[in-house]
Amino acid sequence: MASNSVGTPRLPPLAQDALNALSAAIPANEGFSYERAYTILAEEEDLSHPGADDTIERLLLRGHLYEVDGELRLTEWAQANE
Repeated sequence: MASNSVGTPRLPPLAQDALNALSAAIPANEGFSYERAYTILAEEEDLSHPGADDTIERLLLRGHLYEVDGELRLTEWAQANE
């Protein structure tokens, strides 16, 4: 599997684009709702709700996002690589 310079597996292009869109729209260390993420991904990446949901799930599973009390947050690694 291909990896980047810090050893984390690369994301598929759609997931990377979504991560970039979220990183650009969300201030560092700020939590955000799933609805805000869906809105950002619909506006910036033209993703439907199911597509955005799948992409968010992938970002959660790969450690680029995490969830606390129902709010999403970008990991420090994701913010550093925007």
